[in-house]
Amino acid sequence: MAEIIYVNGQLIPRSSAKLSPFDHGFLYGYGLFETMRAYGGYIFRLDSHLTRLRRSAESIGLTHAILTTNEGEQSLKAACVATLEANKLKDARIRLTVSAGEGDMTPDPSTCSKPTVVITAQNLAALPPEKYETGFKAALSFLRRNSQSPLSRLKSTSYIENILARMAARAAGYDEALLLNEQGYLAEGSTANIFLASNGELVTPSVESGVLPGITREVVLEIARASNIKTVERQVELKELVEAEEAFVSNSILEIMPLTWFEGKPIGLGKPGQLTKKLLAAYRKFVDETVKSDKERQ
Repeated sequence: MAEIIYVNGQLIPRSSAKLSPFDHGFLYGYGLFETMRAYGGYIFRLDSHLTRLRRSAESIGLTHAILTTNEGEQSLKAACVATLEANKLKDARIRLTVSAGEGDMTPDPSTCSKPTVVITAQNLAALPPEKYETGFKAALSFLRRNSQSPLSRLKSTSYIENILARMAARAAGYDEALLLNEQGYLAEGSTANIFLASNGELVTPSVESGVLPGITREVVLEIARASNIKTVERQVELKELVEAEEAFVSNSILEIMPLTWFEGKPIGLGKPGQLTKKLLAAYRKFVDETVKSDKERQ
């Protein structure tokens, strides 16, 4: 079956999709995206992803109705679901990408008349259970997040820093790269938020540290608080990671991945910690219950 994608209001075969070479997403990286995960044909936290997209679009001047109104949000929601269904997928990775659209060759977004909207859905090849039993190994990136830049809080298509950080880490034999901010505090991974566990507390860098307010990060904090686990969002020094009892990273695709080694040294005992295991099990239970509940309401 040919892959079907959504482009500007139409579901079409991937081979037929065309974008303008003058699209400002291509020319200048003036765009945003959301990566979501579907379980059993249900897109988890779709509303949260669309709310974040809406706020981000408003913050960078993408004010077209499809991105900044309730009606537009409902249209995008229906388009995401339709793309998933058109590809007959149950467990999938969905990406919604929006840009300022076609305009003049000069960096003047006022020449763009309407945004470009693309949605893709592909079968999710989840990591094997064994990876969650050994955890990720991470390296420190030479790149830095700028906590003073609003871009650090956006899921922008200007993603080259994340790619460079991840490429360098993979080339050195690591699974993930961790980035500090310009003040030297821990920020996030190249594609994930980070959490540390010490003395019964769950600590994660604050949004003000220059991190993306991750949707999975938000769910983890909700689950932890519901389980009476003390959560702290603040500036985090790098040495706290090295000294932590356990750590993990989170994003929509990975869910919760134990972080067991950093720069060739073990974090804690060098294996997934008990709190990480507890939160991963609770996260997956929460997803199952949410999917079941929402399907019953449909």
